[in-house]
Amino acid sequence: MVNNRLLVVDDEQDLCEILKFNLENEGYEVDTANSAEEALQLDISRYDLLLLDVMMGEISGFRMASMIKKNPATAKIPIIFITAKDTENDTITGFNVGADDYISKPFSLREVVVRVKAVIRRGIENKPQKSEHLIYKNLSLNLVRKRVTIDGSEIALTKKEFEILFLFLSNIGRVFSREEILTKIWSDEVYVLDRTIDVNITRLRRKIGVYGKCVVTRLGYGYCFEPE
Repeated sequence: MVNNRLLVVDDEQDLCEILKFNLENEGYEVDTANSAEEALQLDISRYDLLLLDVMMGEISGFRMASMIKKNPATAKIPIIFITAKDTENDTITGFNVGADDYISKPFSLREVVVRVKAVIRRGIENKPQKSEHLIYKNLSLNLVRKRVTIDGSEIALTKKEFEILFLFLSNIGRVFSREEILTKIWSDEVYVLDRTIDVNITRLRRKIGVYGKCVVTRLGYGYCFEPE
């Protein structure tokens, strides 16, 4: 049975539900989000394919796709745009930001299913082996040796600093609350102050130099790594 996991992102809730129903009937596991902001709160790396609307809120489908393609942990996930923006320039823009296919509204559900199957099949055939490096521009994490380098020069990070940086770079654009960071990084410790997180992130920003400004504080929400 097909068990690929898909994410449908569209500000039309009814359309999301229709696509979810029909794709689940084909055996896929389907999650939905009604904005790019909502979608980016999820662990994008879990999905085998994304279906994105273009015209959404503050973060458009094009911008979300660009953010996903800049993140090494999600860069290889196939993207299909489903949109009413069907001019030649729109289509070219979609493919330039990394789309694997582009479906114009209105569309038939059978067409969507066929295109999803085709894109996933190509992805399986071309799937690369898992890399031991996580890279953002000239910032590189060696996941096997637990080393961080910038422009080839090693940066000395503590275990917690390394784990925080790995968490952020694996989920570029996603905001993590202090509670989430505590759960993921300090899960084995009984009592940790919020201040401990702030201190570690302050040190991390300083150590990674020009990339420190990418570690952004979202007041009232938490922290994220925002690409330049």
